[in-house]
Formats: sequence, C-alpha cells, structure tokens
Amino acid sequence: MLVQFSKYHGTGNDFIMIDGRRLQSYHFSSGIIKQICDRRFGVGGDGLIFLEESHSSDFTMRYYNADGREGTMCGNGGRCIVSFARKLGIVDQQTDFEGIDGKHFASFTSQGTIRLKLADVSGIQELEDGYLVNTGSPHFIKLCENLEELDVEREGAEIRRQKRFGPGGVNVNFLEAKAGSEFIAVRTFERGVEGETWSCGTGVTAAAILTSFHFNTDIKSYRVQTRGGLLSVTFEKQDKQNFRNIYLTGPASHVYDGSIEITV
Repeated sequence: MLVQFSKYHGTGNDFIMIDGRRLQSYHFSSGIIKQICDRRFGVGGDGLIFLEESHSSDFTMRYYNADGREGTMCGNGGRCIVSFARKLGIVDQQTDFEGIDGKHFASFTSQGTIRLKLADVSGIQELEDGYLVNTGSPHFIKLCENLEELDVEREGAEIRRQKRFGPGGVNVNFLEAKAGSEFIAVRTFERGVEGETWSCGTGVTAAAILTSFHFNTDIKSYRVQTRGGLLSVTFEKQDKQNFRNIYLTGPASHVYDGSIEITV
C-alpha cells in the first residue's frame, strides 16, 4: 500500500504526519510505525502522527513514538499537526482538537508561530535528585549547570527506566535556570525515542513550570532554549502546586511531502 505523508518539525523535533481520515491508524502495526520512523530504513522521525476524525472537535491527534508504541501528549507534535491541519484545509487561524489527554486549543500568531494550550498541572512531586511533573506526559526534571557539557544520552538512559517511575518509565529533562531570570535552557532524553531529541514541547513546559515552583517566583512567562531553537511558555499560577492556562508557543515547519510503500 502506498501511503502519502508530510514531514514536519517543531524546533528540531521531527514527525511524520499522515491524514488518517480515510486511512485509519489501526492499519499500522507497531512494527510498521517503527520502520517508517527509522532514520536509515524509513522516512525517519521522532514520532508518527495520524490526523483522524473527531465528533466534538476539528480533528483528533493520535501520536506514536519512534518505537512504534502509542505515546502520551506531545507539545511539538501538537503544534505540527495544527499546521498540517491548516495545510489540509481543515482549520484556518484557530482550532480545537482531541489529544490522548483531552481537548486542546491552538491558534496562529501574527509572527507565524503556533500557540498551543496544554493541560493544567497540579501536584509537582519533589524527589531527592529532582522533580516529577506531568504536562500530559510524565517528566523527571533535574537542575544542573554547564548544560552543554552534559552527557544527556548516558545520564538520561540511566534515569529513564528506573523502577520508581513505573513500567512506562519517564522522560528525563536537564534544566539550567537561575533565580529571577525569564530565560532557561533544557535538554531532554525522550522515552520512545530512547535518545536525546532536539526539543520536547511538554518537557520544556514542565521545566518552565518547575522553575517557577523551585524558585517560588511570580514569573509567568519563560523563554526556553532547546538544541533546536527557542520556545516560549506562559501560564497562570494559582498557588505553588497548581498551574492553569498553560500555553506553549513556537514554530511548526513543513519540510516536505512524500510517499512510502508499506505492507499491511
């Protein structure tokens, strides 16, 4: 079967996008998805995203990690699917869509970036060596210095499957932040990819919220440097543990369109 796709990336976090309104995701086994995402034998990507029909929103986002398993919410992928939906003529300047963690709202800014609303956050967990924050996906966050010199592949892999995070494991984020600064830097070892990605949308969101929590500051907007570029995170802080109206803003770039032959 010949499958049409589009390739997108959000600050270097890249995805294969498929219009699944007529081609349902159940046609694709985890093995096929893994093969399509393979950077040597397939298209190559950190994940694969199907745009599917929704009865209550403009569309549904179904996200699969590069290992072929269905994933949790993906912030960069969320922005990319919104851009893909506009390319398909489904949406114009704003939209709401269904994700695995519920409904999301998104809009295009005057600068051409996409502003995506993420789920509310509550119950930040303090651990001996870091913090646990869930922004639609679970993220372990460790504060560090000299971020660029860190061996993220080695240290992230050591933490990612530790028993304390349960059978699904966790995404691992290394955060460099200073008290009083609205600028932070993040590098992420992402589960499902099993390596460092150039950017992780829910990860930088978790890191921005954690910065506010850790320093107990009233700052409500952060610029976040990733390996793939700059993102911004804004939120309302109800109290130290509860955050709402969380928005992740950044680019979603169309790379190319193509087709791939698969056997179903």
